[in-house]
Amino acid sequence: MEATGTDDVDKLKTKFISAWNNMKYSWVLKTKTYFSRNSPVLLLGKCYHFKYEDENELLPARSGCTIEDHVIAGNVEEFRKDFISRIWLTYREEFPQIEGSALTTDCGWGCTLRTGQMLLAQGLILHFLGRAWTWPDALNIENSDSESWTSNTVKKFTASFEASLSGERELKTPTISLKEKMERYSDDREMQNEIYHRKIISWFGDSPLALFGLHQLIDYGKKSGKKAGDWYGPAVVAHILRKAVEEARHPDLKGITIYVAQDCTVYSSDVIDKQCTSMASDNTNDKAVIILVPVRLGGERTNADYLDFVKGILSLEYCVGIIGGKPKQSYYFAGFQDDSLIYMDPHYCQSFVDVSIKDFPLETFHCPSPKKMSFRKMDPSCTIGFYCRNVQDFKRASEEITKMLKISSKEKYPLFTFVNGHSRDYDFTSTTTNEEDLFSEDEKKRIKRFSTEEFVLL
Repeated sequence: MEATGTDDVDKLKTKFISAWNNMKYSWVLKTKTYFSRNSPVLLLGKCYHFKYEDENELLPARSGCTIEDHVIAGNVEEFRKDFISRIWLTYREEFPQIEGSALTTDCGWGCTLRTGQMLLAQGLILHFLGRAWTWPDALNIENSDSESWTSNTVKKFTASFEASLSGERELKTPTISLKEKMERYSDDREMQNEIYHRKIISWFGDSPLALFGLHQLIDYGKKSGKKAGDWYGPAVVAHILRKAVEEARHPDLKGITIYVAQDCTVYSSDVIDKQCTSMASDNTNDKAVIILVPVRLGGERTNADYLDFVKGILSLEYCVGIIGGKPKQSYYFAGFQDDSLIYMDPHYCQSFVDVSIKDFPLETFHCPSPKKMSFRKMDPSCTIGFYCRNVQDFKRASEEITKMLKISSKEKYPLFTFVNGHSRDYDFTSTTTNEEDLFSEDEKKRIKRFSTEEFVLL
């Protein structure tokens, strides 16, 4: 009877917390975000220009984008479709109870895990669908005021992307079934893209079986001393994501791996070793790799000297975003305009979606509302992510990023470096692990150190 009473108290406490979170985390999409008409917008390597000579004519791409190879003379609708197509992962409630706790929601503590999921999801989008992919239904999930984007009478225009979600965040049933969508697709490629789109989202479902879901990530976090309800920093999440991908037993994921930089150093031979797997006696198959680099952009506060570097990183085609935020809040940074970062916010409480159900609704996994934040407010602790499809891609990316690091360092020690050779060549302990000990002793020490240095996230 005593145990039953305790369970009842825990359930009541959970319901109270859920009710509080419903009120606290339901306002995120209500605020509007303003974009300048006169400055380019960068989004994960793509550049958009919104300035018009008249309502129907778009001016040519101008010199605002420094990465000329990636300039796209796109209009507002193209930017909106591109942004909304990114996978958005937020707080959820009423999902299956997390083992070892009474928690059925991650409201208030899971935001860094969510931003880590978003970064990994973007890497998987690049891997399976490519950067040019956009979700065909992206512009159907909201009813924004188009006049706020196109009026010539204002210098700044609203990118509100107001969600069509109700105040109670009720899930809406898709108007057409997956089968009907498949029938209207013009070719097999579009059908295949839709299949992978859904598959990727399902890997992040809030259930114990989802490969990269909250339940699995928390389970890997236990190996580093973390548990459900704890706060996770960007560096710790980087190591957890690596373990999750390494341990994923899915045929589609055999061709991708994750490398986490050691002490702000990327050891090229270690990366290439992870990418190259022998498929036959005389044949080598390159794996794609997501490189995660935990860094600090300053001491107590972010150093303004790093602004150009962060902009440069988000302008690269290799970039899959940044796990960061401002003190006590984690965001997924995906772009910028002028000196403001563009991000997706996980601090929005939504209801559990069972992704194992056929034709599960996709709307709540795509953000209708981009947010902006001044670079000056950014917390210095963050993890930068890159995606390289093969070894040749990695070598090209490392050369390009190294040049950027040298330019941005301004005679200071760069934020991180690429060096030739293996980590063992520099007297570092090997990070090889076995199934019984998912984190090596060296990794545990680094993770513990990162945990004490990083900011607390709410």
